[in-house]
Amino acid sequence: MSAPRYAIYLAPPPGSPLWRFGSRVLGYDAATGEDVHGFALPGVEPEAWRRCTDRPRLYGFHATLKAPFRLAEGCSVPDLQAAMADFAAAVQAFDLGPLAVTSLKQGNSGFAALTPEQASPDLARLEAEVVMRFDPFRAPLTEAERAARHPERLTARERDHLDRWGYPHVLEAFRFHMTLTNALPDPDSIAALLGESLAAQLGAARLEVDALVLFEQPAPDARFRIISRAKMAGS
Repeated sequence: MSAPRYAIYLAPPPGSPLWRFGSRVLGYDAATGEDVHGFALPGVEPEAWRRCTDRPRLYGFHATLKAPFRLAEGCSVPDLQAAMADFAAAVQAFDLGPLAVTSLKQGNSGFAALTPEQASPDLARLEAEVVMRFDPFRAPLTEAERAARHPERLTARERDHLDRWGYPHVLEAFRFHMTLTNALPDPDSIAALLGESLAAQLGAARLEVDALVLFEQPAPDARFRIISRAKMAGS
């Protein structure tokens, strides 16, 4: 069996309205490890909707800071959790501000995601620090892992990031997003419907960045699940 993978994410507190919304949309609660059934958009059957969210369901509702990685030789989960706790305790929690459902384009398709309405220097600084500070815990990419990122589709700078940090979309290439769907041929209309659903259920959605969240994938193709939260100062 392949080694487990770990990821350092941002995620709302389990049980919060935003967490429940994201988990219902994806059909999976990464805090409990249980399926969440019944969500559908107007004109879309629940089972058809589940087919639209099977890829992000694997990862759970989140935004990436440190993308999934295997632990480096000599590192343990308790080591990683202790380092996260120490780091988070020295970082002041902050409000990311309002979130909106948008469509992010990928060639001829795209996916729906929650994104901030305004840029956040605090978020950019946090992402860069997490990417670099926790890289010693990351085992080098295998050839198969590197190939899975399709380096031929990346810019030269993104390939540099992939080889240095294990993930192409970091530092100046980072864009905060909480994925809500697979890649779809018409993401704009789905994003608009999800935005209406979000407004009806939550009103204005905001995210308080108050913890680093450690997710674990115990085996290939297994779903990621939350194993710990490292609270930030003032949270």
